[in-house]
This record gives sequence, C-alpha cells and structure tokens, in this order.
Amino acid sequence: MTSKMLVESDPHETRVAVLEEDRLTELLLERRHHRGLVGNVHKGRVTRVLPGMQAAFVDIGLERDAFLYVADVAPAASPEVEGELRDEELEDATPPAGVPSIDALLKPGQELLVQVTKDPLPNKGARVTTHVTLPGRFLVLLPTVRHLGVSRRIEGEEERARLRALLEQLPGDDGGLIVRTAGEGRGAEDFRLDREYLAGLWRRVREAADLLTAPALVHQDLDVALRAVRDRFSADFSVLWVAGEETYGRIVEFLDQVQPQLVARVKLDREERGLFERFGIDHAIETALRPKVWLPSGGYLVINPTEALVAIDVNSGRYVGRSNLEETALATNLEAVVEVVRQIRLRDLGGIIVVDFIDMVEREHREQVFAALERELAKDRAKFKVLAISEFGLVEITRERSRANLERQLTSVCPYCEGSGRILSAATTCLSIRRAALRLAGTTGPGELMLRVHPEVARALRGDESAVLDELERELGTRVLVQEDPALHRAGFDILEV
Repeated sequence: MTSKMLVESDPHETRVAVLEEDRLTELLLERRHHRGLVGNVHKGRVTRVLPGMQAAFVDIGLERDAFLYVADVAPAASPEVEGELRDEELEDATPPAGVPSIDALLKPGQELLVQVTKDPLPNKGARVTTHVTLPGRFLVLLPTVRHLGVSRRIEGEEERARLRALLEQLPGDDGGLIVRTAGEGRGAEDFRLDREYLAGLWRRVREAADLLTAPALVHQDLDVALRAVRDRFSADFSVLWVAGEETYGRIVEFLDQVQPQLVARVKLDREERGLFERFGIDHAIETALRPKVWLPSGGYLVINPTEALVAIDVNSGRYVGRSNLEETALATNLEAVVEVVRQIRLRDLGGIIVVDFIDMVEREHREQVFAALERELAKDRAKFKVLAISEFGLVEITRERSRANLERQLTSVCPYCEGSGRILSAATTCLSIRRAALRLAGTTGPGELMLRVHPEVARALRGDESAVLDELERELGTRVLVQEDPALHRAGFDILEV
C-alpha cells in the first residue's frame, strides 16, 4: 500500500493529510490560537472530590475544571489502561482489584501533576491522568509506573521477545517503557538514545513543576506537524510533502535527530497552486462534512452523528446488481466496508458507532462482510472493539478518540435548527401566523395589518397557503399586507399595525 503525508502550514493553521493509495484517510489540523491540549502536562489543584462518582475535578487553568477518574490516580493502576499511549495499541491488561476510594487518594486543595488525555468538549472539561506518558520516536516513557511492554501492532512473537529483551537491558530504573510501532526492527542503541532523551525530558518537567504554583502549564506537547511526523511518518510512506519553509525546516531538523534515514523523503512544495488543492484534499474535506457519501457502484452511505452514537446506513441506491437481491446486497456491503472505515478514520468518529448494512439472508455472506470489516479496521490507529454482525445486518463498534472530531473542528451548530438538521416548513409557519393573528381579533385599530415574513413564507402565503390570508382578512375585517424580509429566520415573523 502506497502512503503519502502532506503538511500545509500558514500563519493561521497547520493541516496534515495522510493518503493511502492517493485517497485521504486521515486529517489532522491545528489552529495557531486553538492548539489541542492532549499530551500537555499541567500542575493542577483538586477543587472537588466526588466519592459517589469515584472521581475528582482538578483546576488546571482552563475555563472548566478537568475530570480525573480514580483509576487515573491510583498508585497501582495498570499502565496499559490508565496510562494509555495515544495512537498506540498496547498489550491487554485488567485493572487490579481493590483500587482505593478517590477520597482516600485526594483531598480538596491538593496539588498534583496531571496530563491531558482528552480535549475538553463544549459541555465537558478535559480528561486528565496522573500517569504521565512521554512518547519518543521508538519508546514511550511511563515515569510513574513499573512496566515493560511492546505495542500490540508488532505481531511477530520472535520480534516481540527480542524487543522486550532489549528493554530489560537498558540502564536506569526510573519508570516503565513501551516500544512503539516504529521501534520494530530497531537496535539497542536506538532505544538507549530515545530513553536518555525521554528521561531528560521527564527530569526537566519535574524541575519546572517544582518552581510553579498550580494551576500552571508545565510541558506542552509538540505541534501537530511534528506530532504527526513523530507518531505516523515511517518507512511505509513514500514521500512527505511540506508547504511552508519554516515548517519544512523544523520537520527536517526533527527527523535528522530521530530518524535521519527518512530525511530524504521530505520534500518542500514550491508550487503556486496550493498543495491540498492539487491533491484534492480540500474537496475531500468538503465531502467529509456531508451526511451522504456515494460509492463507486451507485450505492451510498448516510452518516448521522447523534448525542448517543453515530449511525451509518448503507443503501444500494442506483446499484441494481446483476443476478439476485442477495448478491446485490453482498456486493454493495463489501464495497461499503472500505468506505465506512475510511470515513470513520477521516471524520475521526468516536464512541459507539452502529453500521446498518443491507440485509443479507445467507450467514456465510454476513461472515464475509464482517471479516472484510475487521481487515479494514486493522488499519486504524485508534483503539476499537467490534461486535459480530447481527442477523439484521447491524454491526456495533466502539472507537476511542482524544480530540474533537472533524465536524466539531470545522463547523458550528446551525443557529436556525440548533443541530437538529431540520426547521419548520413554510406551511407550518403560515399556520403559526394564522393562530397568532386571530388572537388579535378585537384588539387592533381600524388600520391595516402587515405580516413581515421570510421570502419563502411570503411565496407560500401568496400561493398554496393563500387561504390563510383570505381567512385573516375576513375574520379581522381589515386588509392584510405581506412584506418580505430576507434577514428574518424562515420560521420567524412579525405582525404590525400600519
């Protein structure tokens, strides 16, 4: 599989695109004045301890206090679960039993060092943990726990054993280490240098924290361009195109320190036409913000995010197949699998995702579609769980994410529909006007009444709903005028005496 990475940077924002077979599969973006918080280390102060929720709220200097769950502060917590490394699949582990109650661990006013694991949402504060993880190029340092591990994405048993043996030979005993996916095939010297860098970073973090009073930012993670290079760029990528000389220089300097053999794959884009425009990224982003996604055969997906879950519906659309309904359903579903997973990754959908495939009668066909879905999901860097396809064609997926999804980053709630996606029809508004105007019967003077309405409502009152005007003039005994005002909400109106 051919992969490319594109980085486009200007004074206002940086955008990173990952392409697989020249199709956009991941998009990262960061505005200059709205950088994400995930990975940042803060010195915080406990404001509230809630035994009933086994959690605490911590002031880290943001508008809302951060949320700290008991498992993220318990000294014996499992690093794979509680000190979770972003974008890495670690070994399975079960949190130990007998975790102390939150009020035995924390008291209001207590100061502690925490790391942000999830960005805040409009109605939620950031999620934090006391189990700091510091990612390098090949290793992750877990300074608060004792653990040696290997990324689950490294599957060969011999390689896993070799890497674990290398970790055990590394000098130093301050905390745990996990080999990242990029560490596959690396040698002892690579790990030694990476560990020395991370140990020095942790030492500087602790020294800075000692000099600060909570709440305060102690350590800020890399910006999105360097973070993408550190976490994603590897020998699997044929090229890394960068638009922006300053960002290009920083990326080359960073790679020269951590993986110099990849520097030759970094190219500075000097074309007048924008990098994202040339590769069709801007158009792909526009498509990713629409609910309907067309499939090559003529079928389509409908993607509906809700408060509780994300629903993805697969439809055959214009595709009518060649032989029978069952074969048509199978062919459409297999084609949809690839696009479903691509859209999940591109839009960075998280939480519970329910995919409604076209009904298939044959059990063998359902298993074939599910196997294809598992293969595609294996390409996803985020942690996920998937349940077997039901006889109704439903598949449930849970997927973790730490940052706001693409829709939240690029759009805001519609002030008309307030997120519902629908507003009152013109006919419904005409009837609302009728009821409001009839309530004025006997209270108005001898003059005329004027209805100030949206142009679409005005057209309805003069057309299909003209009977409403006739009734009002008859019941009120006065002439009713209609004035168009495009600035009005389509469901809004004013009734004025003139």
